[in-house]
Amino acid sequence: MNLQKLMKQAQAMQANMAQAQARLAEKEFTAEAAGGKIKATADGTGMIKALSIDPAVVDPDDAEFLQSLVLKAVQDALNGAKNMAEAEMRKVTGGLGFPM
Repeated sequence: MNLQKLMKQAQAMQANMAQAQARLAEKEFTAEAAGGKIKATADGTGMIKALSIDPAVVDPDDAEFLQSLVLKAVQDALNGAKNMAEAEMRKVTGGLGFPM
């Protein structure tokens, strides 16, 4: 295989990955808990961008329950964003498994 051609392909893939990462920073994934009363939104880079809690689920006598609901929404949002990012990167790399 021609080394120069291989280098050009690698550079093109690197540029495509950078573009995909920029697109992912703009995409969001929202997860809900407690029937939508708690929502967490993560972007494609894995950063939590928003968290909303309906006051109806706030019970000062049961903070642990609220904590578990928030944790679930955040974990689901991060997992969804991660899956979205992995799918986007597979498109760019052709499934070669390069790290993000």
